[in-house]
Amino acid sequence: MTDDWSQWLDYDKPTIESIPESAGVFVMHANMKVLYIGGSQNIRLGLTERLANECTSKAKRFRYMLTPSPDDVRDGLLKDFRDKHAGKLPLCNDI
Repeated sequence: MTDDWSQWLDYDKPTIESIPESAGVFVMHANMKVLYIGGSQNIRLGLTERLANECTSKAKRFRYMLTPSPDDVRDGLLKDFRDKHAGKLPLCNDI
């Protein structure tokens, strides 16, 4: 496991299928706006499930980071986002 983020990747099924089935967090965006911050014990599965979500299916790109504690890291990322955006969550986290 590492604390390094991947590069921004295209949010499509072939790209998702190429990432590890490991615990981690991910950030999704469209038009350079963060839509969703998530975490999963299996980030490939978590991203695949988001393809069927009406809000997150609009994402164009994503990046991920492997971590043994995705829930804690996700919660920290959401807190940082709220602190920088007047208490608001990313659009698809707020639904």
